[in-house]
Amino acid sequence: MNLSFDFDEVARLPLPGDNVAVAIRSLDAGTIIHYQDKELILDYTVLEGHRFAVKAISAGEYLLSWELPFGVAKQPIEPGNYVINKGVLDALRVRSLDFPLPPEPNFTDQAPTFILNEEKFQPAPTLPAYKESRTFMGYRRSKTRGVGTRNTIVLLGTTSRTGSYVKQLAARLQDELKHYPQIDGIVPVAHTEGNTEQPNNLTLLLRTLAGFMVNPNVGAVLLVDYDHDPVTNQMVVDYARKYHYPLDDVLHRLMSINGGFQENLNKGEAIVREWLPTVNDIERTPECISNLKIALQCGGSDSFSGISANPLLGWISKELIRYGGSANLAETDELIGAEPYVLQKVRDVETARKFLNLMKDFKNRASWHGTSAEGNPSGGNKYRGLYNIYLKSIGAARKKDPETRLDYAINYGEPMKDSGFHFMDSPGNDLESVAGQVASGCNLIFFTTGNGSITNFPFVPTLKVVTTSSRFQLLSKDMDINAGQYQDGMSMDELGKKSFELALQTASGQRSVGEKAGHVQVQIWRNWQQTDSSQLHSLLHKPEPTGEPIPIQTTSAKTNKPIKFTFTHNQDQIASDSVGLILPTSLCSGQVANMITKRLNEQGIGQSNGLSRFVALAHTEGCGNSAGKPEEMYARTMMGYISHPLVKHCLLLEHGCEKTHNDFMKNKMKEMNIDPRRLGFASIQLDGGINKVTEKVEAWFMDQLAKDQCGTQETVGLEGLRIGILSDGSIGDAEGEQLATLTKMIVGAGGMVVIPENSGLLSTDAYSENTLTTPKVQPSLAYGEHANKFGFHMMESPTTHWVETITGLAATGVELIIALTNESPMQAHPFVPILQMTSDSSMQQNYATDLDLFLTGDPTCWTEQILERCKQIFEHSYTPRLFKQGNVDFQFTRGLLGISL
Repeated sequence: MNLSFDFDEVARLPLPGDNVAVAIRSLDAGTIIHYQDKELILDYTVLEGHRFAVKAISAGEYLLSWELPFGVAKQPIEPGNYVINKGVLDALRVRSLDFPLPPEPNFTDQAPTFILNEEKFQPAPTLPAYKESRTFMGYRRSKTRGVGTRNTIVLLGTTSRTGSYVKQLAARLQDELKHYPQIDGIVPVAHTEGNTEQPNNLTLLLRTLAGFMVNPNVGAVLLVDYDHDPVTNQMVVDYARKYHYPLDDVLHRLMSINGGFQENLNKGEAIVREWLPTVNDIERTPECISNLKIALQCGGSDSFSGISANPLLGWISKELIRYGGSANLAETDELIGAEPYVLQKVRDVETARKFLNLMKDFKNRASWHGTSAEGNPSGGNKYRGLYNIYLKSIGAARKKDPETRLDYAINYGEPMKDSGFHFMDSPGNDLESVAGQVASGCNLIFFTTGNGSITNFPFVPTLKVVTTSSRFQLLSKDMDINAGQYQDGMSMDELGKKSFELALQTASGQRSVGEKAGHVQVQIWRNWQQTDSSQLHSLLHKPEPTGEPIPIQTTSAKTNKPIKFTFTHNQDQIASDSVGLILPTSLCSGQVANMITKRLNEQGIGQSNGLSRFVALAHTEGCGNSAGKPEEMYARTMMGYISHPLVKHCLLLEHGCEKTHNDFMKNKMKEMNIDPRRLGFASIQLDGGINKVTEKVEAWFMDQLAKDQCGTQETVGLEGLRIGILSDGSIGDAEGEQLATLTKMIVGAGGMVVIPENSGLLSTDAYSENTLTTPKVQPSLAYGEHANKFGFHMMESPTTHWVETITGLAATGVELIIALTNESPMQAHPFVPILQMTSDSSMQQNYATDLDLFLTGDPTCWTEQILERCKQIFEHSYTPRLFKQGNVDFQFTRGLLGISL
């Protein structure tokens, strides 16, 4: 018997002129819906958040939501028909669904091009200002900096190389906070940028770092660099001075890391300890709410974002602007198709023109990388009913109330100097977008989410606004505001007033849910490689490596004394170690993965079963970046880590709304003949939030460990080794010759050596002429590709970034990386040990506490010295020094075609 409902019980019509409705629950095929004076019968099962027709739609006619077009009917669509496009059908087919889908899409993604009619343009009046004022308890800075909602000491890395330093320094100082109640935190701000020569995002990177330094929530800031990096402290300061940032109004120091890592941690700690009393002396005072600058952000959006949560932010921002405050709307590509709505009320024609030019520039950047800005919606967006960028944008734009005018269109991270409603150019990637808003001066963040995004920023509080009551109940310990109450019958005015009061309380010091959980993440708009389309065709059609080992010379490579290694059977292969791996499927689950592994390691779980430790590989990818080759490269590298010989047990942790969710990864496993049954899977959103998913992950690992049998040990020679070799700085003849000897010894014995394509070794005659059989060879492995055959391999390396290189190199399956570091020591990998060595005397003097091996004396003895240190690492009698000190990092490359969307 088919179920029968009144329309309001099961669906919502955003505006009266719409011809499709949104299902507020999953509805089975055959369901009868009473709409106005007719009965609609659903032809297919309609998922929650998906749409069905409420009017007859002719072929070629636009489909409308919020009375704006998001697609064109391919065929006549009758009332009750499930409306669906190709993108959603493709996204649903990788999901585990128990009902049939329509065989073909019935509409195409299309919206009319918006053209600004400047002749008929009429400037919109400003909102009427309130005569009375209101206050919150804030930290008054200088007149130029404004008022803070938090009083934080920020440890700011200038480039990605300093990320592990600021994290370790912050960890050292956390216990001090209990003595200084007026300090809201000592927080590291680590990011991925600034470590490639002449980055195309240099200007916005400098603007962001300068904006971070003077944000009113910053009580003091330590800016940290390596003075020979492509981006330095001085470059940030020079930019700030040139553009009149009030740098002198904030307590700050510049520090360059020179010498040992531990020694520099001591220096940084001394600086921060000196500041603590001064920063703690700053007290909260009553301040006018015109000093509030709020960021309007969304992530994990669904069909209800535009119905409840985003209109709530529109109500709040309108209210704040009437009190003289400011609001910042971001995510350029998530307004494509919503231009008629955004520009219906604008301050002046110049602002409208700049808004459209920023969108045009964004689309051009995407096209240079073989992608389209319209490709933004994630798999999670589509699963929850946002069929395409037009529909997503129409809902996202509701963060601007219809009565509010657009006052300013600004560049990424550009300071908001005046009150009013601002649009800021930025990608749809939530974290990258938020970073720009904070750099613009926002001191409070409102973040709407349908799926339940849990991201928060380190020194600006975030209020998470959920679209539906059911999702709020599922994630109640991770969310702040239930906008679903509007759908349940509460008026928008009542909900807006309640939420506005919570905002004032939060601005006055009440901690948000995210602050209580300690969950924070930072990412700045990532660099893009292409500045035109000249290389696009060759990059898109570049042949893939074959995976076959490269022939090399092996006859002359011998060792004076045999060397043996004791390995353990791990799954179906032998390995030198056993780790438990939590692999986040996107950036948003990375910090939670870190929190879970810390908990597991503190409990000592698995140690009695031979597991050395748990590791999480937090990263920046999987959502808000381009599909195609960059996404294929990312997925391939993830598969490399799943298959890594050092990984005994692996669990994939999805956020729940990303492009590369667990089901996406399962499909990739099938393509690469990896059995998903040996892996664990968990979802932060679907499993009920941080606490519940932590319990689930812990239980899965405990269950796997209970099934483990003690691994038998086996003695192997060089034939059992999987080694990576890379270099930094100049390479001498003696070093090249000895590393050539080492390579031939291992490969000749039947082992594996992998060298990244960007290594200086390959262009060094002393190495290449003594190793290769032909002058030029092509890479045998793609970036991050698991090596299925032993022998000599070269891995593609579409990056010059050290950490990105070792991230791909480790995924090939190497169990140890030998690094010749003749310029400076580099960050270690989270679980593949890196033996850092040098023959440079000044390096040995400056970095005596960081490097693992000093190549001195007779060069013909170096190979055996290296092998002996390798043996100590394999058998755990020696731990590489920088790993031991916590100078560790992990970062995927996006390659030459990757770009944020």
